[in-house]
Amino acid sequence: MLGKFRCVDMKSAYDSIHMPSIVLIVGMMPFSIALQKTGGVDLTVRLLLDAMQGLDVHFVLIVLFVVTAIISAFISNTATAILVMPIAIAIANQLGYSPAPFVMTVAVSASAAFMTPVSSPVNTMVLAPAGYKFIDFVKVGVPFTVLVMLVSVFVIPMLFPL
Repeated sequence: MLGKFRCVDMKSAYDSIHMPSIVLIVGMMPFSIALQKTGGVDLTVRLLLDAMQGLDVHFVLIVLFVVTAIISAFISNTATAILVMPIAIAIANQLGYSPAPFVMTVAVSASAAFMTPVSSPVNTMVLAPAGYKFIDFVKVGVPFTVLVMLVSVFVIPMLFPL
């Protein structure tokens, strides 16, 4: 659309595509599909549901947020979202809820990549020039992540009904 109305020329649009991100997304999709086909997703869902048996749905969203945040602390947030999304959908289906709030919880949690320099390319880019240490991200990132989690697990179900 922007190209059609000449707001952005096609060369600028093409140059703005971040190829490493596209390669990462495309590269992680087969892994995610393999987890689904081999039963890895089902096993994970079973283990999580057994551990969360009888919990209120908000606590289930908290667990999903925490699991996603922990994984995204060690691998990229994009890869984390691709891996955890099928698990979130399966949990929602097993519990009889709409997958929308579960998927959005994963998206927000993976995007709230504040805890380590490896969780987001932006964090990695500022690490050396700013003279930050790994622990600096943990000190600031953990409280922010907890804050985002507390807000998310109550706001997301309002915006995307269960």
